[in-house]
Amino acid sequence: MRYQKLTAAIASVAALASLAACGGVKSDAGDASGSAITIGTTDKIVSLDPAGSYDNGSYAVQIQVFPFLYAQNYNTSKLSPDIAADDGTWNADGTQFTVKIKPGMKFANGHTLDAKDVKFSMDRIKKINDENGPSSLLANIESVQAPNATTVVFTDSVPYDVTLKQVLSSPAGPIVDDQVFSADKLTSADAIVKADAFAGPYKLTSFKLNEALSYAKNPNYKGLTPAKNSQVDVKYFADASNLKLAVQQGQIDIAYRSLTPTDIQNLSTNKKVKVIKGPGGEERLLTFNMKIQPYGESQPNANKAKAAAVRHAAADLIDREALSTKIYKGTYTPMYSYIPDGLAGHEDTLKTAYGDGNGKPSLEKAKKALKDAGVSTPVDLKLQYNGDHYGASSADEYAAIKSQLEQGGLFKVDLQQTEWTQFNKERVVTKDSDGSYPAYQLGWFPDYSDPDNYLSPFFRDGNFVNNGYSNPEVNSLIIKQAGEKDPSARNDLLKKIQQLETEDLSTIPLLQGAQVAVTGTNIHGVVLDASFRFRYSSVTRS
Repeated sequence: MRYQKLTAAIASVAALASLAACGGVKSDAGDASGSAITIGTTDKIVSLDPAGSYDNGSYAVQIQVFPFLYAQNYNTSKLSPDIAADDGTWNADGTQFTVKIKPGMKFANGHTLDAKDVKFSMDRIKKINDENGPSSLLANIESVQAPNATTVVFTDSVPYDVTLKQVLSSPAGPIVDDQVFSADKLTSADAIVKADAFAGPYKLTSFKLNEALSYAKNPNYKGLTPAKNSQVDVKYFADASNLKLAVQQGQIDIAYRSLTPTDIQNLSTNKKVKVIKGPGGEERLLTFNMKIQPYGESQPNANKAKAAAVRHAAADLIDREALSTKIYKGTYTPMYSYIPDGLAGHEDTLKTAYGDGNGKPSLEKAKKALKDAGVSTPVDLKLQYNGDHYGASSADEYAAIKSQLEQGGLFKVDLQQTEWTQFNKERVVTKDSDGSYPAYQLGWFPDYSDPDNYLSPFFRDGNFVNNGYSNPEVNSLIIKQAGEKDPSARNDLLKKIQQLETEDLSTIPLLQGAQVAVTGTNIHGVVLDASFRFRYSSVTRS
């Protein structure tokens, strides 16, 4: 999943006043002492419709208002039934997974919620296949059937697919109202809110895109995480400095995504707030567009070996430790693998393959990679990043990466920034476009805590990254590991995939980070759980 316009600090009071006046937030929402829990964020929403988004900002809304068959239990790594009535069962040959769902459920508008809504929800994501949507997560699902009102049958191309239940709890898993949502095109947020088409712990009572949202407790919700509060208001901030000021001054109860590392460090010593950290899993990466990178497939001078040498040389020059300590103050740590530390299959393959072999950069090795492939230097590289989605430190991070790549005159980097909505559209390779950015920033906030979620969305055919990368052997191995029930055998497959990817290097992992929220001292129940999500249901005020 992918991760916001800088304003002067002197304008912060005006900005806060403007946000408090946004439609959809009650008149007392600017004061965190009111009855509503007030949350601030710099994240951006791409789409309220689950078929049209695959990003953290959109999913942060969707998990509050749509139900899932399965969801994460707070404080555990265990998936539990949400609107499912059981844990599901496989047939004898492992090709069909049957789930019973709870009877008598309704959406907030009174429409019946049954098995046909589950089938409809999955089918439309695959049919719409939006370039910014999560359809790639459903690649293993061949069909969904609803033989009766409380039974759903998934036919899976991978026998005993160990990832299926995880996928059903992911951004591809929200269950939507088949009487409101279109079967073959995205449905607007206005239409969804007007129709009250929600069946999660909350329903949205007002929606102003990337300005202000109001949630009310949904009395019809019969799932895993009923809300302990009656109302939540969310304010969207243009930059981290205003977000920090708001939580310091008590104008919001909770600040979540994304404060700068310096802000977090400073707030840790403030007795008026609490800093809460959750499990890691977030990644920061550098991605190459295989079509239009230097010597890429669509370039007039296309050359596979030279294109690979450019990627390899870049990996030789990256100094992750400097990014971690100087830019992120240790809130992100160096990452030398595709699967993060703590998950099965993790192996630091990039640490030994690039740089000095011990995690440090090597100018000499980069020079050799380019020289051996016959690449003339300096290599002109257009590098794009986003300043309003992956946090305010992105500018410093990519300025540092530019400096690292230009060491020894091997690269000449044209560094540019684009606002998230435009960035998210222009980065991808589609059937009509080769994309706009030869190399670009990418962040990943996992959908579920399984190693597959760090491989399939990046490297399997039809993946979310959409950077023109394809490797048949990798594709086959990713499918195979998803159905491997023997942990040791699966671990071997995961390591083999990473070894192949380390050579192909379509994406370079840079850093791995943790979740952080800052709250008022009277706020309780903020859980940054093992699914790497923040659900509002457990939050209370004393």
